[in-house]
Amino acid sequence: MKKEMFSHEVSVLRNTFRRLLRRHAHTNLTKIIRKTHPADLAVLFRYFTDTEQKTLFDLMTEKEHTAEFLTELDEAILVKILENEDPGRIATIFHKLGSNDQAEILNLLSEPMTSSILELLQKEEKKEVEEIMGYPEDSAGSMMSTDVFTLHKNTIARDAIQSLQDQEEAEMVFYLYVTDDDDRLVGVISLRDLVTTHPDKTLDNIMIKNVISVQPETDQEEVAKIVSRYNYLAVPVIDLEEHMLGIVTVDDVVDVIREEATEDFLQMAGAGKDREILLKSSWGNARARLPWLFASWVGGVGAVAIIGVFKNMLETTIALAAFIPVIIGMGGNIGTQSSTIIVRGLATGRVDIGNNLKIILKEIKVGLILGVLYGLLLGIFATLKFVNTTPYLGLIVALSILSSMIISTFVGTLMPLLLSKLNVDPAIATGPFVTTSIDIIGVTLYFLIASALIPV
Repeated sequence: MKKEMFSHEVSVLRNTFRRLLRRHAHTNLTKIIRKTHPADLAVLFRYFTDTEQKTLFDLMTEKEHTAEFLTELDEAILVKILENEDPGRIATIFHKLGSNDQAEILNLLSEPMTSSILELLQKEEKKEVEEIMGYPEDSAGSMMSTDVFTLHKNTIARDAIQSLQDQEEAEMVFYLYVTDDDDRLVGVISLRDLVTTHPDKTLDNIMIKNVISVQPETDQEEVAKIVSRYNYLAVPVIDLEEHMLGIVTVDDVVDVIREEATEDFLQMAGAGKDREILLKSSWGNARARLPWLFASWVGGVGAVAIIGVFKNMLETTIALAAFIPVIIGMGGNIGTQSSTIIVRGLATGRVDIGNNLKIILKEIKVGLILGVLYGLLLGIFATLKFVNTTPYLGLIVALSILSSMIISTFVGTLMPLLLSKLNVDPAIATGPFVTTSIDIIGVTLYFLIASALIPV
């Protein structure tokens, strides 16, 4: 119901914008833009033409509303709009953004445009952005906010609260981070603990000293796991000397989880890893899928070649051909299921590569149970359907299904675990790669079993 209501509201708002655009009612458009949430505006921009997007963006003022809108836009639309925009106007809007958001947007733009915008930023602002842009892509450093509020451990609670009330620049103050004489991070205090403690207590006496933090080079997925595991609202980023560099907040982590999940699903489906693939052109879409589908093509050619080797058997027992799609399909499906479970488990931390054997044996057991069940069903069907062919057909089909499903669960489980151990994204192991190997193995086993049971 909520989804339907939201879709209806988007449709109504979109039609309203377009009606006003046709009338060139810029005053009314400006009023609606101000009243529309930046996230909703970003969704609406997906439905507008390039000209409509340009007109609407020109009507936006250089304030927080527009700055937040830019952070919500799809990357492809964002680049298209800003690349043709005046660098001075972009720089003005950038003053309303945090350094991490500035760096994220600049990393998407062309080098000439990035350089032009950076030159227009304030000296300190420019330094912070360039520092963030220097960290590896998809790392904690690349997504952290450097506007962090810290206090010395000897500060009393009363003074700390007053300092927080006077603070305007800090990024989303969820926690108060405490430092020592050497400006090293030594503790953290939740705001709840701070306001409920005695006003004359020092921060040193109320802070949590075991602070969970990350390095700027830490992968964003690891940061997301920490936030999810401990239910944190922010995670501090420190250097090797434990100096505070910034924080990664939960809103950024939510974006990371969404992006990583989207990327994994696309790779598992063999559609590349571009998170905005729906916004790409048909040619760009086809080019992204081409290398992934090549694996399926190779598998198909391999299966055809194997079938060709056993063509004499097929000519004498034509009924064997009827069950090839079932053997391949059942094996591919259960193999993909196993891969999906393992990839998701690795992403969430529920699967530990340290207990590989246990995980593999568990999935093989699943394959055995389902293989026996479907093997019996298909074997009985084959026997009843093709009564005038070899009496071993039912047994051949049953054993083929059983062996195919056992091996498929093994391959589907092993490949993501192996790639993870080699520090390769396990998502690439699923989809075409798993199904291709299983198709070849399944067909080979089918005809080997048939060769063993059917007299020549």
